[in-house]
Amino acid sequence: MPEGRFGGLFPRCCRAIGRFMPRYALKVEYHGAPFAGWQKQVDLSTVQGAIEAALDKLEPGPHTIAAAGRTDAGVHALAQVAHCDTVKDWSPFRLSEALNFHLKPQPVAIVGCAVVPDDWHARFSALERHYFFRVLMRRAPATHDRGLVWQVPRLLDADAMRQGVSYLLGKHDFTTFRSTICQAASPVKTLDSLDIVEATGRGGPEMHFHIRARSFLHNQVRSFVGTLERVGDGSWAPEDVKTALEARDRAACGPVCPPYGLYLAGVSYPEDPFG
Repeated sequence: MPEGRFGGLFPRCCRAIGRFMPRYALKVEYHGAPFAGWQKQVDLSTVQGAIEAALDKLEPGPHTIAAAGRTDAGVHALAQVAHCDTVKDWSPFRLSEALNFHLKPQPVAIVGCAVVPDDWHARFSALERHYFFRVLMRRAPATHDRGLVWQVPRLLDADAMRQGVSYLLGKHDFTTFRSTICQAASPVKTLDSLDIVEATGRGGPEMHFHIRARSFLHNQVRSFVGTLERVGDGSWAPEDVKTALEARDRAACGPVCPPYGLYLAGVSYPEDPFG
């Protein structure tokens, strides 16, 4: 049996078929445009479906993988994390190479692979998710970054937006910033950080949002960014963010921005399986 960075020979969980099956953590990068999101759906192209189909080419049979987060249609990932179980003991390098071969030509890549204990779970073992959002500020249409940024036609006031952020940090009832179809048991979440960084992209000035929390509500990040953009362009005062939050009413939220500027940038664990 393989030996991994967690030390020693890993115990293999005995599955229903009575065989020991190794578990692998996968770091996944993808362009979200062609997909109806991460989660597998009948008759729709999804990232989960693409990876499970690639696994089926290696080991025929049903495969179900789990991910740290279920990204929506059009959302990208720089470092989504998932896990899978296999019958064969693959070396991480050979498994990632084989999966990438069968994933072609879809815009999905396994950029990291590691053996993990059989009780390790991509979702439930995670401590924090990090999302990254790009806003391109120019009037001319985006060309090279089309589909990778949200474009607004004017410069945004970063300082005003940072003032608005101050009302969102910490533990709150985020009903205002939650989709009406959100299935989370509670709207109460803790926002650990939301940093706004001014940058120069290849297409012009950009505003980058770095957002961290243990977990998020459905559409929470896009609701934050869309609301803060209203502050940045002067339509809202920073204090209006506080008013919207305290309303606990979806109707009080600013516009929900489109998905194509959003990236799942990383997931943290008690010990980095890829480290």
